Amino acid sequence: MKRILLPAGGAILATGLLAAGLAGTATAAVPDWAYDTLAKDAPSAYAVAEFWTKVNGTTNNLAKATPYTWETKATPKLNAGGGYVADGKPGVVAPIGEEKKTAAKVKNVNLPKSIGKVFFVDADNNLKWCSATSIQSKYRNLVATAGHCVYDDGKDASVMDNWVFVPGYYQGKTPWGIYVGKTAYTHYDFANYEDYDKDFAFVTVYNGIQIGGGVKEVSYKEFQDYDGPKFEKAEEVKDFETYDKLTQKGYVGKVENVKASDEVGPDHKDATPIAVEVDKWAWEKITSKTYKVFGGDIYEKDGRGGHGRDDKSRHGGHGGYGDWDKLNRNEWPAAGSKIESKVTSVTKSEYEAYKGLGYKATDGKGNYTITEYFVLKYTKNTESVKYVIFRHFISPIADVGRLGDNVGGQGFTWNQKPQQTVFVFGYPADAHPDGNKAYTGVTPKWTYGKTNAQKYVQAATKTEEHVGLKSSFTPGADGGPWLTKYSSAKRLGYVNGVTSLFGDQDANGRYDLITSPYFDGETAAIYTKAANVWSGSIVKK
Repeated sequence: MKRILLPAGGAILATGLLAAGLAGTATAAVPDWAYDTLAKDAPSAYAVAEFWTKVNGTTNNLAKATPYTWETKATPKLNAGGGYVADGKPGVVAPIGEEKKTAAKVKNVNLPKSIGKVFFVDADNNLKWCSATSIQSKYRNLVATAGHCVYDDGKDASVMDNWVFVPGYYQGKTPWGIYVGKTAYTHYDFANYEDYDKDFAFVTVYNGIQIGGGVKEVSYKEFQDYDGPKFEKAEEVKDFETYDKLTQKGYVGKVENVKASDEVGPDHKDATPIAVEVDKWAWEKITSKTYKVFGGDIYEKDGRGGHGRDDKSRHGGHGGYGDWDKLNRNEWPAAGSKIESKVTSVTKSEYEAYKGLGYKATDGKGNYTITEYFVLKYTKNTESVKYVIFRHFISPIADVGRLGDNVGGQGFTWNQKPQQTVFVFGYPADAHPDGNKAYTGVTPKWTYGKTNAQKYVQAATKTEEHVGLKSSFTPGADGGPWLTKYSSAKRLGYVNGVTSLFGDQDANGRYDLITSPYFDGETAAIYTKAANVWSGSIVKK
């Protein structure tokens, strides 16, 4: 991953709508900061979103993910130290998306719309999630969370794969859309040295999208040309006549179960061309041209001039699309000739369960394919043959707009004095050290109180200056926001920390402390960099 580092001792100037709020840091020394690309472009972002929510309904990886907690379980004890030292003047950036004020007194704490879960695939290829929040930015496209929810600190701090934010997540639902991460910003010391004093990250996200808002059957050409989520469905038909009619209409087909005793040559008066599957190595040994079988006819790619050109690009059984020429009966190729291969994207479970002749492959990033290979055969008897038609479907993607426009964005504050009253939100899920499971992680929870005057220290995570709050939250709440001046009526406040570590201070087997990095001028400078970066839409207009 490429990291761009600013020189230590430089200066950063706030721009645009953040200029006023960050004026107090304009002369502060800028820390070394790092950024990494998550999804570089629209096609990459499409693939990430589709990975989490399959359009055919067979897989919802969002529901399969588990809380990312291994690094917190190993360190349940933190030591109290001295006080905090601010590196400059306090500062604030106002939140966005305030709801209408109400004269009624709010008795309960209303959960902010801005909070949700971030989902990702860690370095061990596990589906994981953390908590996070939308935060104010120039382009209303920024998420705040813990650094360890973006960078895998157990694997040389590489960024997580397939990173998305889902505000308001509940049981596989994405009420305000899925927001694919574009670029992650964090402190150099966390990205490179796993220093938990800098365990925070700000991630720009593309416009939100909704997948599966309706499934539409399309032609094979439309299917091949469509860049968004799509799937193929195989259906067996009863006889050759039905199969032939459907393929004449443009459906893709494949013929199976050919009896060897019924095989004939291409010159036989009753010869019917069919596709028979073989393995990859047998297919690659053939040096002849590649053909297609479609509705009892054979097509050859790219011009055998004068042979009944068919611009409908008929296709019989296997992937590929282009200009194909229909061959006359007396020009049919020999039995055993190559027919185009067919590539199918599958889930991990389908990949592992597959026992056929197809060639299985994975790119190591959660994408799995099976490629089937075919050769040409001829039969005089089609009664025992199995006819398969492939139908093709797409699921249109809707651009639901910018994150901050949909759920608002919390404010941001730094260099605050100790003993701030904060509301902390997140999705606690894991059990306490003694095995007691007080939370499910299904719905967001809140906790509040006044942060401790002393800082917390822990050698294992290089922690020297964490803010602490008494709380029974458990892992899964990692990355959730610490909000000062939180208004339950407006559902808005100011992010002054993110949940990083969990402590069992009295050693009774129950977590009783959560901590956050202290947000200082260095944090503000990194936030400023991220908050002024545009991301845009991934849906083609």
